[in-house]
Amino acid sequence: MRRLAARHSDFVGSLQIILRRAALMLRNVSGVPLEPATEGALNSIAAEMNIGRSDLIQIVLREWLETNAYLPVREIDEESETDGSA
Repeated sequence: MRRLAARHSDFVGSLQIILRRAALMLRNVSGVPLEPATEGALNSIAAEMNIGRSDLIQIVLREWLETNAYLPVREIDEESETDGSA
């Protein structure tokens, strides 16, 4: 059982390193080639949300990583005001 836990821990550690490297590479998202349909959808959504394309990609990527348990989910303070951005 300890071997399994150690392997799991090693796997999780390696995965975290890979994801951190990927996140660093994606900081300059303008260099990421996308299919035209994906590019168009991102640009439309970014314009609709009044944010930049790179900001949208960061939001989408972070939410995907949180949803798939690669990143811890951020806690929302129920008492705070969101100014309509929740």
